[in-house]
Amino acid sequence: MAASFTSPGIQEADRSARLIDKHGRAITDLRVSVTDRCNYKCVYCRTGNDGAQYAELPLDDYFRIVRVLVNLGIEKVRLTGGEPLLRRDLPTLVRELAKLRTVDGNHPLDLALTTNGHLLADLAQPLKDAGLTRVTVSMDAVDPEIFARITRVPGSFHKVTAGIRAAQRAGLGPVKVNCVLLRGFNEDQVVPFAKFARDEGVIVRFIEFMPLEEDRLWTPASVIPVHELLERLSTFRPVVPLKANALSETARRYTFDDGVGEIGIIAPVSQAFCGHCSRIRLTSDGKIRTCLFSQFDHDLLARMRHGATDEEMAEWIRQVVEQKEARHHIGEPGFLKPSRSMVHIGG
Repeated sequence: MAASFTSPGIQEADRSARLIDKHGRAITDLRVSVTDRCNYKCVYCRTGNDGAQYAELPLDDYFRIVRVLVNLGIEKVRLTGGEPLLRRDLPTLVRELAKLRTVDGNHPLDLALTTNGHLLADLAQPLKDAGLTRVTVSMDAVDPEIFARITRVPGSFHKVTAGIRAAQRAGLGPVKVNCVLLRGFNEDQVVPFAKFARDEGVIVRFIEFMPLEEDRLWTPASVIPVHELLERLSTFRPVVPLKANALSETARRYTFDDGVGEIGIIAPVSQAFCGHCSRIRLTSDGKIRTCLFSQFDHDLLARMRHGATDEEMAEWIRQVVEQKEARHHIGEPGFLKPSRSMVHIGG
């Protein structure tokens, strides 16, 4: 049965109450984890053990929360997991979210999805038809054997590349491909990924490995820093910087000397971008996280279950966001890993 999506909306007079934290940053981006289930067991994320307990809400709960946040100035919504395509009812949520309009200018939401791509080939066109704007695929190697070693799911590589191509055909572009670089696993994939970006017409983004895994795998030595990554890319062709699309953009953009292909580098460890952070996260069990590295959650679902109105939820969210952390403290003395691993936070 389809979700009804019938919760009352915020009054028009409240739409001017935008989300601003105490550091003066406007919060316009929302990551929504619709499940913490995943069909991969990537070495930099999961322990590889089965038997975990999973959490996900009915679609109308996610829709109500997102609608409240859109009325507070959220302009971009990215659906994540775990692996969001395990929710077979996801096109229904996309269709309803696509009806929402931003506070300024009555524009539709920028509605994106991050997926491992394993199920994307069959769902790309239905998601586009439902109103999805863009898709990002997590893919950590272009060598099938290395890919299987990282994901611990043999034979899955070609399903991911099929999903990328299906997304391109459906018009969910430019498709971005995210690669988490991890020393000892896939640093030799940098140049093959540069060729992949040029051959397939996708934007490849390299992401520094962050201490968000379930196991204790992360060390500073496991991170491939920006200068080393640029050196590796330059062995293929000289790289040329590109202008940022927005001040809050997380990736530093590059192309090659002939202008073919785009590479992004997301370096939260060696070159943190917290000063322009514009995002918050909603976990699959209905909690607000103001930073990936927060030490605690803010339980919005509990307030909903106790009968809070949309207006009461909005006021509480404003108070939470106002206290958003200034920055993370990776690499500093006394740094503590976040209270949850990445799969339970949402990408």
